[in-house]
Amino acid sequence: MSNGNKKFFIIDFDSTFTQVEALDILGEISLKNVPDKKDRLKKVADITNQGMNGSSSFRESLEERLALLKANKSHLPQLVEELKKLVSKSFKRNADFFEAHHEKVYIISNGFKDFIVPIVGDYHIKPENVFANEFIFDEAGNIVDFNRDNVLSSNNGKVEQLKSLELKGDIYVIGDGYTDYEIKAAGLANKFYAFTENVERGNVTENADHITPSLDEFLYLNKLNTAISYPKNRINVLLLEGVHPKAVELMKYEGYNVEIYPAGLDEEELAKKIKNVSILGIRSKTQVTKKVLENAKRLISIGAFCIGTNQIDLEECLKKGIAVFNAPFSNTRSVVEMAIAEIIVLMRKLADRSAAMHVGKWDKSAKGSYEIRGKYLGIIGYGNIGAQLSVLAESLGLNVLYYDSEEKLALGNARKCDSMEELLQRSDIVSLHVDGRPDNHNIIGDSEFKLMKDGVIFINLSRGHVVDLTALKKNIESGKVAGAAVDVFPKEPKSNDEEFVSELRGLPNTILTPHIGGSTMEAQENIASFVPNKIMDYINTGGTTNSVNFPNLQLPKLQDAHRLIHIHENMPGILARINNVLAEHEINIVGQYLKTNEAIGYVITDIDKAYDRDVIKALRQIDHTIKFRVLY
Repeated sequence: MSNGNKKFFIIDFDSTFTQVEALDILGEISLKNVPDKKDRLKKVADITNQGMNGSSSFRESLEERLALLKANKSHLPQLVEELKKLVSKSFKRNADFFEAHHEKVYIISNGFKDFIVPIVGDYHIKPENVFANEFIFDEAGNIVDFNRDNVLSSNNGKVEQLKSLELKGDIYVIGDGYTDYEIKAAGLANKFYAFTENVERGNVTENADHITPSLDEFLYLNKLNTAISYPKNRINVLLLEGVHPKAVELMKYEGYNVEIYPAGLDEEELAKKIKNVSILGIRSKTQVTKKVLENAKRLISIGAFCIGTNQIDLEECLKKGIAVFNAPFSNTRSVVEMAIAEIIVLMRKLADRSAAMHVGKWDKSAKGSYEIRGKYLGIIGYGNIGAQLSVLAESLGLNVLYYDSEEKLALGNARKCDSMEELLQRSDIVSLHVDGRPDNHNIIGDSEFKLMKDGVIFINLSRGHVVDLTALKKNIESGKVAGAAVDVFPKEPKSNDEEFVSELRGLPNTILTPHIGGSTMEAQENIASFVPNKIMDYINTGGTTNSVNFPNLQLPKLQDAHRLIHIHENMPGILARINNVLAEHEINIVGQYLKTNEAIGYVITDIDKAYDRDVIKALRQIDHTIKFRVLY
């Protein structure tokens, strides 16, 4: 069928060029004030699907839908405006493709020219290259019929229409319906690409030469890329530990191939699973070790859907050019509220008294029960959570002391202690809010408990390994610690099906919670939005704002240029070598951004659109290069 190198692109409109079926949207407009609108729209959608999957006569389905819609010419301008907002995301992203190939792009649709031409015209597609049905109006402008002489109003209409065009060259069909497949079945096309970005129909995909979840995939396969260097549907995302559905939704909407897993994975399991993963999302239980990273051949970025990143080998990630992002602020309020609640519950011994009531014991007494007002709260770790706890605690009447190994500005009337020992000696309540660095291992042990007041309340909502649990148990049993709340443990179950084992089980006035300090719906939704957006910004623009391990760069939006991302070991002279390569290939630099940390250099170079492909190879071969990416 090939005739030279000339290629023609036959594209469907409804649910392909746009995300929706246009007549469904027309119904939303025309039936706005009709009492049985909901029933009519459902019937329209059902009839559309029957026509699209080939199970009913197209002409009959068109007649039935127009009768149900009761539409008028006056509704069409609003329809066009709505459809312009609903052009498929990957089509918008690849507007340059349509501009470059508009002479060879044909829209062949069972929809109607009246609304198709104005929309595809914004993408440089000529009106004479649009083949679709035509409305017939009465004197009042009501849509009363369609042009029945138009071949596209009948079954097999797309085949007949394409035959009549007599295009000489290679023909590629992109669509979501059975009528699009019929073109290939009739022997008129080289390949049929089932477009599944908006809707997926089984009997269409099973007959396709290729399934294309976005226009990016089609352009990539045919070496026609303009908007991106690599189709997003080929970027595999693995989300572990029951990450909030919002994150899944965002990443699927972006076009990534997303796999979710409800629990954590151990080192062996993750090492096997990560081989083809480009983006990994975890929470606190999954350990991303050196062994795991050695198997991560395609990993670009890791998202920690939590505050801490001590479960990730950040140094090894740097060596491999893997950017790590977390959510340092998203669950702060949730953790603080839990700390406040536990302080009150422990000071009043409410948990033990509730448990006693459940077994029939009535113990009405004020013994060992105290108000929190006027007591001294000692906060160890005055970061985001410690500082916000300080503010809320003070508003409840607590006197706040804090200690941090780094210099931190006091909020409100909080007072900084010169040492942790001073804080432990002065506090009625001790609350830990430190990070997971190795130096913090068992910072609270026997000697620290000895410094505390008798009857101290002790809370750890930070990291499991920062407290010696054997020492804590001993001090609870002796009464030195009058109450304790622990949310994090050195060893935690990988899933909700595994038994929790700890020496703290069964102790008096001890609240044990399953690492839920940040587990509120609000916090999880905040995290599920924040982390994916940081990763997507990194993938799309190269921006590294809020990265845990990469030099932080906030970049301007790329305009009319290619963006080259070069990650390298932090060695002198790399930038000069990059620029030498560009100069040798007579490449003009539009903009350039460099930032380094102790381990890596991160260079972003924006260059003119026209460039020699050999330059990419040369940039990859620069000594000490860790990773190189091209963004279109």
